[in-house]
Amino acid sequence: MASLIADTPKVTIRRITVSSLDNNIYLLTSKTSGQQILIDAAADVDAIRRLISEAALDTGSRPKLALIVTTHSHRDHLGALATIAGTGTILTACGAADADSISEYTGVKADRRLNHGDIVGVEGIWLTTIGLRGHTPGSIALAYAEAGQSVRIFSGDSLFPGGLGNTDHDLERFNSLFADVVERIFDSYTDDTIVLPGHGGHTAIGTERPRLAQWKARGW
Repeated sequence: MASLIADTPKVTIRRITVSSLDNNIYLLTSKTSGQQILIDAAADVDAIRRLISEAALDTGSRPKLALIVTTHSHRDHLGALATIAGTGTILTACGAADADSISEYTGVKADRRLNHGDIVGVEGIWLTTIGLRGHTPGSIALAYAEAGQSVRIFSGDSLFPGGLGNTDHDLERFNSLFADVVERIFDSYTDDTIVLPGHGGHTAIGTERPRLAQWKARGW
């Protein structure tokens, strides 16, 4: 299907884009357990349900959405969270510093409040939390690593092709985000690492690394 963007020995990764803001929603499915992780339940409930349906044959086990991770508290990433999370049988997680604002807007309380370095996941899929303070106080990215594969980082709205996420021309917020992105992504992951952002197309660490000085100089 058109939504399939990666097919590794252990997982499939599917993506759909919804809303006028072109929000990316990602679904990871474990081929062994059938367990699934949804990253950013944005806007469109029906589109997410279609995405889940498309992944039905990605595993030899019975597929089950078990975890929703929200990368940050901006409303365009939250529109379908309450409906998809449903009765509470699906666990939810987000950055600790954004958890209260997400709950206030959606009514969904996070089962996991994530901090930098935390591991979160389901059977067959484990993600490393990367704290990226600045776009919002609790913005996070999520790194998926598998032997023999390029690492994939789901960067939310903190890192895009060509620059960082919006910090509203606030130099303190920009400096915080820039420092975290450099230390926690560019200094920690190799150039073949794939970056899958919350909007738009993907990129790679090696593509963006030469631009860091330019980003720092311009302040966005």
